[in-house]
Amino acid sequence: MTLLHERSFTVFDFETSGLDPKNDRVIEMAAIRVVNGEVASEFSTLVQYDGKLSPKITELTGITDDMTACGMDEETAFRILNRMIVGDQVLVAHNAQFDLSFLHHSLMRIAGRSFRNDFMDTLTISRDRHVYPHTLKDMCDRYAIPLVGGHRALNDVIACWELFRTLDEEQPVNDYLNTLGYMRKYGPPKWSPPNAKLNPIDLKYAPREA
Repeated sequence: MTLLHERSFTVFDFETSGLDPKNDRVIEMAAIRVVNGEVASEFSTLVQYDGKLSPKITELTGITDDMTACGMDEETAFRILNRMIVGDQVLVAHNAQFDLSFLHHSLMRIAGRSFRNDFMDTLTISRDRHVYPHTLKDMCDRYAIPLVGGHRALNDVIACWELFRTLDEEQPVNDYLNTLGYMRKYGPPKWSPPNAKLNPIDLKYAPREA
């Protein structure tokens, strides 16, 4: 029996004001809770942000300062998300190192504690099984999974879940539990979950045509 039939999952995604989990903020979050292989609940919200978003972030996500001004307050948003990950839920994300780092630093700042969940990273699985590139869009294209409006949290979450299911159907993903692959040339991440198994990787590329 595969992990997909043994455990429940919370697939989640953050859009953020920047790349630094200590100093930047989550501006949009989404999550789906999956029980017995079926989506049982869903949560998505913009998050209030007092700063000014860079043009690059707005270009990438389509999220503007006016939109974040109408978002849910940060503490309430994370309280709701925390209810979706409570218990033995396995957290799933594409490039989980990024989202888990923001989850850790946000929870520490807001609640004074982090999370203890097991996790799966579809990017780590993708890099291990496939040649470059491995973005969520590229991987969805490989498996003909629809991804409409990428870089909006709920769209990315739904696509990530479909990718996760597809990867597991192709070959069980059990061995990737709590595994984070990182680029060998950049060294290990500054922060990673205490239960993480860190694997240095080198990207694989398709042979050039003669």
